[in-house]
Amino acid sequence: MPLNQSAEPPLRASTIAPADPVTYALPDLVCFAHLHWDFVWQRPQHLLSRFAQHGRVFYVEDAFYHPDDLIEPHIEVKERQNGLKVVVVHLPARLRGNEDAADQAQNDVLRQFFAEQNIQQYIFWYYTPMAIAKSRGFTPALTIYDCMDELAAFKFAPPALREREQELFKKADYVFTGGHTLYEAKSQQHPDAHPFPSSIDKAHFGQARQEMAEPADQAGIAHPRVGFFGVVDERLDIELLGQLAEAHPEWQFVIIGPVVKIDPATLPRPANIHYLGGKDYQELPAYLHGWDVATLLFADNESTKFISPTKTPEYLAAGRPVVSTPIRDVVRPYGDLNLVQIAATADEFGRAIAKALTQTQDADWRQRTDEYLETISWDLTWEQMVALMQKKLTASRSAGTAHAATTAV
Repeated sequence: MPLNQSAEPPLRASTIAPADPVTYALPDLVCFAHLHWDFVWQRPQHLLSRFAQHGRVFYVEDAFYHPDDLIEPHIEVKERQNGLKVVVVHLPARLRGNEDAADQAQNDVLRQFFAEQNIQQYIFWYYTPMAIAKSRGFTPALTIYDCMDELAAFKFAPPALREREQELFKKADYVFTGGHTLYEAKSQQHPDAHPFPSSIDKAHFGQARQEMAEPADQAGIAHPRVGFFGVVDERLDIELLGQLAEAHPEWQFVIIGPVVKIDPATLPRPANIHYLGGKDYQELPAYLHGWDVATLLFADNESTKFISPTKTPEYLAAGRPVVSTPIRDVVRPYGDLNLVQIAATADEFGRAIAKALTQTQDADWRQRTDEYLETISWDLTWEQMVALMQKKLTASRSAGTAHAATTAV
């Protein structure tokens, strides 16, 4: 069977009924995340900035350890988009090697912070199971595990992560997943799991289809340009990138994103690969505008088995033809619908890029792509999540009222 075909039907957007924005009402939302808010704009930022338009959102990052023992544990608060508050617990160096004491210190200062901010009715929203320890003993009205990645498969994952995830499964009212492959795994571990694959801010990335000023660091790079943006880590297939650059010196490869968890010295460095570093989310459409083809250069390893790249619909919304390695959540639906070309080897990838360089002239491909993109958006994803959360909260309140009435009798 060709790589861009599947025996399974194409996956479409979720059919959960969206929430009525007029009746939106949720308690405060407290998120525990392993990702810094200001690092890369991705799933947490898309969703939580929307929650923050309607209520209080507190985004609790991993603790910051000071290089000395003189400071007392305390909290720093930074305000971000739509009034969202980024919460950082500061800890002394002496607690770095004592995980239990560090978790207890964070728990203590968070309790004080809740009292100061009058956080009484609240939802706990987890991106990392490792936050379970510092949040024990609280009584959230609802607990959500938004599992955007299989973190245990990532490089340098904490040994206790799988055990903590099992504890989180027991506490969570819902498990949301960042893709369908991840849903297939997590739905075997939690009875109320729901897939919410990567979505799109079409208006933002659609700017790339219009005339835009060329970023200075990309302006001097010749065409054709083959681009990739994202975190440059163990998920990037640097061997494939090097092979493509060597086989096709006539193409220029533009790589945008911070280098994390891998040695920059291991990256291939031929003259036709250009590493431009990390860029602000607002800058990405201007870079995309200047590309001829966009790529998903992901390796085939444990860290990519469950990923659902947000950049897939972002590239398409920008009007760029896309070539990807056979990541399952890209093959389904984008490969199955012939919106994205799938290639496993350097030779296949090279041929696919050559075809993609002519694909912008394909009116049928453009029409089918835009028709699919009309079925997804971060607004719709957020509304579907809210609908589920309101359903659970309403059922909980009704059960509480019934219990109170029975007790009174």
